[in-house]
Amino acid sequence: MSVDLPVLERPQQTDPGVWSYVSPSRLNLWLRCPLAWKLRYLDGVRTPTTPALFLGQRCHAGLEAYYRHRMLGVTLSADDVVSRMEAGWTDAVAEAAIEFDSAAGEAALKTQAGDLVRAYLQQLPADEPRPLAVEATMEAPLVDPASGEDLGIPLLGIADLVLPGEEGPTIVDFKTSSRSAPPFEVTHEVQLTSYAWLYRQLTGRQEASLEIRSLIKTKTPKIEAHCYPARTDKHFRRLFAIVREYLDALDARRFNYRPGWGCSMCDYREQECRAWAG
Repeated sequence: MSVDLPVLERPQQTDPGVWSYVSPSRLNLWLRCPLAWKLRYLDGVRTPTTPALFLGQRCHAGLEAYYRHRMLGVTLSADDVVSRMEAGWTDAVAEAAIEFDSAAGEAALKTQAGDLVRAYLQQLPADEPRPLAVEATMEAPLVDPASGEDLGIPLLGIADLVLPGEEGPTIVDFKTSSRSAPPFEVTHEVQLTSYAWLYRQLTGRQEASLEIRSLIKTKTPKIEAHCYPARTDKHFRRLFAIVREYLDALDARRFNYRPGWGCSMCDYREQECRAWAG
């Protein structure tokens, strides 16, 4: 089966500076707190990989393996997928440079990752179609659809999964979460609108829908899927307004401290941020 979305390798750049590209993750961090954005992307302050983040990475790796085989017409069993995850666990720990509190804690996290992926695979419909793309890096120039102005920087995003459908493709993003969440579209708007923009630019086709599939880390794992309609001109106007403000702030080197609810989840709240803001 042919793949209609170009699966591009992430550009290898000698200058990984902030003017190389715009991405949904960069935009979302800047929206939450420009100072946290500066600490990460300008100052290069790196924070340790947390167990929660590592768990999400391993679940993504397992689902990527499953869907890459599905593209080839091969359906791996849940046991096969979990075995592959476990086989790559030690190397992934070394690459992430993560330190666990105990061997028991690491073993529990490995079991949890396997349980989450098993729960996801068990609830899949038997007739889910072969993917059009898996972990596809998409990059396209940011050209304002309203004015035609080229902003001079590309948008870069990585779509976890693109599935075909009778009405058109569905762009899917995987999340891991500690609890169920209401299907607030605005929570994911920057990411989903960015993916839709990139998909349209690269394929000339419009998505039929976008979907967030969440692996919930409850005692008995749960899987939740929230589907959202295709993007409209309104969504793209809002995205480009955010991008313009973001680029203007970078150009003016405005990185304001933005205290709020997001501080409770910020990697910089204990040291770097307090030192700067205090």
